Amino acid sequence: MKRILIVDDQQGIRLLLKEVFERDGYETLVAGSGKEALELTENTCPDMVLMDMKMPGMDGIELLKRLKSRKHDCKVIMMTAYGEMGVIEESMNWGVMRYFTKPFDVFELRDAVRELVGD
Repeated sequence: MKRILIVDDQQGIRLLLKEVFERDGYETLVAGSGKEALELTENTCPDMVLMDMKMPGMDGIELLKRLKSRKHDCKVIMMTAYGEMGVIEESMNWGVMRYFTKPFDVFELRDAVRELVGD
């Protein structure tokens, strides 16, 4: 079973995505902060990380850098409410495979996850 980690400081988004991906048969983990996500990925990284860009304490870029510094090769999709091209470019340089601007279409996000990690 493929494992997905959802990292977002907004509980509503975490719950919605958890429900969508569990219904599709994925094992889902949720984290409300970068720190919590790092704790969940201490020993292993899930197949896919869906990560918010803007979170209190540790933003998505910092979390991404820390995951990569651990040599984790998990696939990452960034979710952002900000259309800042500089931030998007930086995240792509750190290995983000796709990004979605909030509000996003949950079905497009689901299709992207399926395409990148399979069922």
